[in-house]
Amino acid sequence: MTVADRRRRELEEALVRAQATLAGAGVELRAEPSELGLARLIVAGEQASLTMAPDLVALATRMLAQRLATSRPGRTVEVRIPPYAAVQVGHGQGPTHTRGTPPSVIETDALTFLRLATGDVTWAQAVAGRVRISGVHADLSDVFPFG
Repeated sequence: MTVADRRRRELEEALVRAQATLAGAGVELRAEPSELGLARLIVAGEQASLTMAPDLVALATRMLAQRLATSRPGRTVEVRIPPYAAVQVGHGQGPTHTRGTPPSVIETDALTFLRLATGDVTWAQAVAGRVRISGVHADLSDVFPFG
């Protein structure tokens, strides 16, 4: 079994578990079979005051952070979602940083990251609340939500 096959199976199992958690609370919601679909289920669970399994939150966060890094190659900004992920992305015409932490950093919690990715909150709302930014290239308003 390849790494991609394992990832696909892990995602499929996570989607089933998340939907079962929601259904157990009377929330019927289906989502597309993707990391973004899993994020939508987790956000819906949190909105319904359910505690979603930490491993589901971790999986969705890691997968979407990797998607962000892949879609924006480079090392201008570091996006931190502790304790689950930290990725460096290219943004704007900033310098490519080669050692240590880039001069622009964004840090947020996993749920806020998932809410940004799904479009549940806007960048402006997130920055006013739970997203901490520093540096001139730390405005990722054009990145969120993921399509």
